[in-house]
Amino acid sequence: MGQDSSSSSDQQSEIIRHSCCYCLLWSQRQRNERYSFIHRTCNDSHVPLEEYAENLKEITRHLASAGVSADRVIFITPPPVHEPLWEKECILKGCALNRHNSTAGQYTQACVQAAAQCGVDILDLWTLMQKDGQQDYSVYLSDGLHLSERGNQFVAEHLWRLLESRVANLPFILPYWGDIDVKSPESSLLCDQ
Repeated sequence: MGQDSSSSSDQQSEIIRHSCCYCLLWSQRQRNERYSFIHRTCNDSHVPLEEYAENLKEITRHLASAGVSADRVIFITPPPVHEPLWEKECILKGCALNRHNSTAGQYTQACVQAAAQCGVDILDLWTLMQKDGQQDYSVYLSDGLHLSERGNQFVAEHLWRLLESRVANLPFILPYWGDIDVKSPESSLLCDQ
């Protein structure tokens, strides 16, 4: 994995090219904490399922060798494919429908199984987007395959919930802001209470 050593940012994105597939790893580094989100898309459907699952496991092993423990890795499944919308895009490009929701479901299942085998959390977009019975899941897809703005918001909301569940029980290092004495903040911040 390449790193930009000139970057002083706390956030870093890395791209791994693995067996003809690209995988975006987003890491947040803060006080030696690093989370990696592995999102493989429907564009990976040309890779055999077994190889796809093995690639996910290999990426997890690679992260572990770089000091990222399994509790800091989250797999994100492909979203569903809305075939009628994607077919319109394909026709505009002069080709036949080349992605199917059932295939995305197979890759989702492989991702879920790989996550269980690796001991990492999973954000199952394929299932969650189709379970949201309030509306048709096509609103989450700009063209039937790729996430729309609303789809990206959906991912962010669900990912945030998953992250919050991981840090909810961490102790407070500093007092709650409302407990700080505004006339003498040092006494609130420097003393054991």
